[in-house]
Amino acid sequence: MRRTMLFLPGNNPNMIGNGGLLGADSLIFDLEDAVSPDEKDAARELLKNALMSLNFGKCERIIRINGLDTPYWEEDLRALLPLGPEVILPPKVSGADYIQKLDEKLTALEQEFGLQGGRTKIIALLETAMGIENAYDIAVASPRVIALFLGAEDLSADFRCARTVEGEEIRYARGRIVCAARAAGIEAYDTPFTDVRDLEALERDAAFAKGLGFTGKACISPAHVATVNRIFSPTLKEIDYAREVFDAIAQAKRQGKGAISLHGKMIDAPIVQRARLVLEAASEIKGVDYFG
Repeated sequence: MRRTMLFLPGNNPNMIGNGGLLGADSLIFDLEDAVSPDEKDAARELLKNALMSLNFGKCERIIRINGLDTPYWEEDLRALLPLGPEVILPPKVSGADYIQKLDEKLTALEQEFGLQGGRTKIIALLETAMGIENAYDIAVASPRVIALFLGAEDLSADFRCARTVEGEEIRYARGRIVCAARAAGIEAYDTPFTDVRDLEALERDAAFAKGLGFTGKACISPAHVATVNRIFSPTLKEIDYAREVFDAIAQAKRQGKGAISLHGKMIDAPIVQRARLVLEAASEIKGVDYFG
């Protein structure tokens, strides 16, 4: 469950220390853009100590490492992989070879540190035109890849266009990432909304992303977490309908009926699949078995 993935600067001890209390499903500890070159070593050491000593509760721990074209990424992995982060977030992934190079390094380090092979997963951050065009190849480049993640700020710079609140300039990239991720059987995550104060626009932007098929959305501010969590959670109406679907299926089985209808509409496989996803999400969020 990753409705929200909250970025925390890798050089900010206060935000890292409070990370588990901010309501996000996942925390992204950022060693890349948020940290200047002369602070890389200190940030890496700060994060290392935090992962060793702090309890982040149920929050998934994601490390945004530095790019594979920098001198920092291998030391990022060597310092932090033994502490068991669930996911590595490599920036500006441009093609399958990028993922395969990272996969090889992770495999070698897992073996060196006595970790279970393949335990460390990858969410590929696509924020260049080349990355968007190679989205499917990236998604299937390694079994470690569990999701594609759109980074729109760098992408709009690569497009040589302005980044707007309406987001028309990234409509194609959003659709392509969702299509590639679903074709590969993995998840898709949307870019953060960068205006910290405009919560109405955030709500529209998150709802639009959910409507396209994204599973969740990254946040750059704790102030955005509650809104994004709400948008990417099933509504009570959706939960009630999903339960009606499964009740109707159970009743039809008892009566020996083949065709099933609900409120005058036939229940086909896609409806059952959507209902199942709604109840799975609701069960995980609320800690209640909605299939029972």
